[in-house]
Amino acid sequence: MEIKEKKMEKRQVAYINYKGSYEEVPVLMGEIVGFLMAKGLQMMGPPFGVYYNSPEEVPVEKLQYEVGMPFAGDAKEEGRVKIKTEPEKLVLSTVYEGPYSGCGMAIGALAEYAYKNGYEIIGPPVETYISDPNETPENELITEMCFPILKK
Repeated sequence: MEIKEKKMEKRQVAYINYKGSYEEVPVLMGEIVGFLMAKGLQMMGPPFGVYYNSPEEVPVEKLQYEVGMPFAGDAKEEGRVKIKTEPEKLVLSTVYEGPYSGCGMAIGALAEYAYKNGYEIIGPPVETYISDPNETPENELITEMCFPILKK
């Protein structure tokens, strides 16, 4: 698995912060895409998830995460869909191919690499969903995993 340091550009995102099962991710993504399409806004990249805890730490009903989509244009928050601008940040990144159930191992490898190579992790992991699970076989899904970091 190749791990590299890179810069994530500043971006405007529409997102939903959610507490509960990961099984809701497709519904939440659909709500965000529907919001952007209804407003005539241009999507500027693949969808992503930010995970504040994990099933190893808390029961499913207490999982806290955010799903979102970068976009261009002007929009106001509506219902559960919120808007924010994320600043440019330095991240450690790796690309994982396979089912989403294996993403945790890749995140663990990223965290271990950061620890062994003098990086400080300064935020939760971000998963960017490069391939569409509706069009891609599960074992061929491409997901980029990142941790925001500081060099020590």
